[in-house]
This record gives sequence, structure tokens and C-alpha cells, in this order.
Amino acid sequence: MSDAHTQVLPLAGRRAIISGGTTGIGRAIARLLAQEGARVFIGGTEQAHLDEALRDIRAVGEGEGALFDLSEPDNVAAFLNAGLAALGGYDVVVANAAEAAEGLTEMDEAGVRHAIALNFTHYLLMAHRAAADMGAGGDIVMIGSTSAYALGPHSTVYAGIKHGLQGFSIALRRELGNKDIRVALVEPGLTGSDMQLPDIQPDQQREMIEGGQMLRAEDIAVGVQYLLTQPRRTVIQRLTISPRVQEEE
Repeated sequence: MSDAHTQVLPLAGRRAIISGGTTGIGRAIARLLAQEGARVFIGGTEQAHLDEALRDIRAVGEGEGALFDLSEPDNVAAFLNAGLAALGGYDVVVANAAEAAEGLTEMDEAGVRHAIALNFTHYLLMAHRAAADMGAGGDIVMIGSTSAYALGPHSTVYAGIKHGLQGFSIALRRELGNKDIRVALVEPGLTGSDMQLPDIQPDQQREMIEGGQMLRAEDIAVGVQYLLTQPRRTVIQRLTISPRVQEEE
């Protein structure tokens, strides 16, 4: 390899646990990592989505998965235990499972608690457990959102959570760096997925992707692949991926 190019680390042989890996961004990440030779374990909440995702992953590589509602705190440890048992250990975790949320005054208390549990608490609990399970050479990747910057009246809960992930990821990178565990945050802009339903239907999503107004989930997967394959001395601490013509975030 020319010394004009930095070292690139292989994904082959790595073991990755991915929450929310049955649909959208998580599924795209799992499929790409599997295609690159990693063994993956995915989590979701619907059997049909899990079955479909595993068929997709196994067409290109190795994958297992299970159903867990990660808004329930005890289920985060159970999910990681299942992944550990299936893979014999793990050295990559991708915290990705999330749901949309409305403005604070547009939600009831139960909805607010659920949004925080799934979109924020599960990320912290996955990182907490992964930091204990993984040795040197581990990677913790969190999928945030450019909604962290969308500080409007209907985004208070979601923006607050995603903004919190920014600070958490930076501080955790400093906490774990000396243990050779890297921490990265990926912040996608508007991305085609089931999360856009019912507001943006599939046909409109395809038109927006074609016009550069929306990303494909695979675009985010490539970003995760990039940060995982950089030399261990580096951390892509925060990677923002936006559609070319997305004007408001």
C-alpha cells in the first residue's frame, strides 16, 4: 500500500451487535458489515422484520438476531447477553434503535418516558455494558440525528435526546480512549425509512432520494463502515451525513 494512504482495518472476523437492526439504517449497517466479513447479531421488535432482515444478511454473510423491546431497561442486558452467546463475544456495538417523538406538550407522560427510554437510556445502557464486556480494540457507535439541531416547537423531545447524545459521545470517547475503545456518533440527515411514514410515503421517498433531498439507509451504513475501518489511533468522533439539498435541520 502506498504511504500516501492511511492504514485501513478489515472488518472480516469482527463481531457486531446492532440494535434496531431489522429495518432501515440498522438493517443496512448489519448487511454491509456482514458483506465485509463481520458476524452480526441484530435486534428488533417484529418477527416478520427480523426474518426478512436475517434472510437479507445471510445472503451476503453471517447473522443472527432476536426480538427485544429496548425501551424496557432489563432488555438491554438481555439483548447483549443473547448477542454475546450467539457470537461468542463482540467487539462492535451499534446503538441504533429509535422512534420519532413529538413536541413535549404534544405527548403524554407515558410517551415522554418511552421516548427517553428507547432513544436515550438504551444507548447509555448499551455503552455501559459494552465498555465492561469489550477489551482493547472495541468500537461503540451511536446513531444520532441532525434533528439535534432542529430546535423547533415540534421537536423538543427528539432534539433534546439527540443533542444529549452529542455530549455523551464526546465525554465517553475521552473516558474510554485509554482503554483502546473508540466511541463515535453518526448523525444522519433525512433518511428514507419506515420512520418517515405516514408523513412521507415510499414513492415520495424514492423521488426525494433521486433528487438529493433524502438519503438512503445504505449511505449511513457506508459511513459506519468508514469509521470502523480507520486506524486505531483515530476516532471519527462525529460524522454528519446530510442530503445534498436538505436546507433545514
